[in-house]
Amino acid sequence: MASIAIIGTGFVADYYITTLANHPELELVGVFDRDPARLSAFCSFHNLKAYPDLASCLADRSVDIIVNLTTPESHFEINCAALDAGKHVYCEKPLAMTSEGVRKVIAKAETAGLQIAGAPANALSEAQKLVAGLIAEGRIGMPKVAYAEMEDGPVFRDNWQEWRSRSGAPWPGIHEFEIGCTLEHAGYGLSWLVALFGPVKTLQAFSALTFPDKGVGLEGKSLGPDFSVGVLEFASGPVARITCGLVAPRDRSLTIVGDEGTIVVRDLWDHFSPVHLLRFDEKGPLLQRLANWYQRQSGRHLPGRLFAGRVVKYPRKTSLQLPQFPSQIDFSGGISALNAAIESAEPPAFGGWQAGHLSELVLALNNGVGRQEF
Repeated sequence: MASIAIIGTGFVADYYITTLANHPELELVGVFDRDPARLSAFCSFHNLKAYPDLASCLADRSVDIIVNLTTPESHFEINCAALDAGKHVYCEKPLAMTSEGVRKVIAKAETAGLQIAGAPANALSEAQKLVAGLIAEGRIGMPKVAYAEMEDGPVFRDNWQEWRSRSGAPWPGIHEFEIGCTLEHAGYGLSWLVALFGPVKTLQAFSALTFPDKGVGLEGKSLGPDFSVGVLEFASGPVARITCGLVAPRDRSLTIVGDEGTIVVRDLWDHFSPVHLLRFDEKGPLLQRLANWYQRQSGRHLPGRLFAGRVVKYPRKTSLQLPQFPSQIDFSGGISALNAAIESAEPPAFGGWQAGHLSELVLALNNGVGRQEF
């Protein structure tokens, strides 16, 4: 049993509370937030203990792991303070707002003999395990190219001001528009790619603010990029393209093309996403072949998207508590993986160099740095 404390009780914190039910080896002993009203509402809703201040939280000797769910600008400060207090850390993305800060946090953890791991946890999903298994079995031959989409749709034209978490926390739209969607979302695609193919050797990135006017409440504010694209070359050989934005229609799919077939993951935010497999030496599903025949004969494209290949069955489907659509991710799975690594004295998934590597990739994408080597 590991004792954890959460710092930051904003919108995403409810996702962690929901999925803690999947991990009885984790005990939440208390939470803290710098906003007293938000902290009170969160603790009242979930019947949790509130720390009176940050120092009390970090000084609690019963706490093994600090879960840092603060805003990205606060990640570096809170991570360093937690490590200085002798706590292991699980942090939302990124670990810091600069590459230098990321490296300092990683070095501080190593020097202290502590573990630090970073979100997101979606690449620890059953969907990712299924895809990794298909690749290992050679079902698509040698992976060559991957296309990761992390498009959230034009949410600034939606009624985002009314969105609330379970405990009533508002969705932080203004902050997300200011900081840029890439820092918040690109990690969901990058974590899958790094988990499947290993470290990135080179990245070519571009980002832009394409819709500077995002409506009421944002007039005159300095907004971050709402579009980014990166081309990644992995040390293991494959290349990939990742896009991230708040402009194109929602699409969180991943397509992997090998020399013998393709794999398509419909939704990287779904722990049990449908996974499609198509081998080049096999016929595709009947419905897909009929649709292709009709389009050739009629000269028309059918509306919607037919994912290439047949749906692969999961070997098993466990019952999990997951947030409602669209965030069907086992958020606390990352904390559980960190705890398992601490107990076994093994490097955690998305911990250490991996956490730092993902953070630096996200920062490079958000900043549109052009070509960068890692």
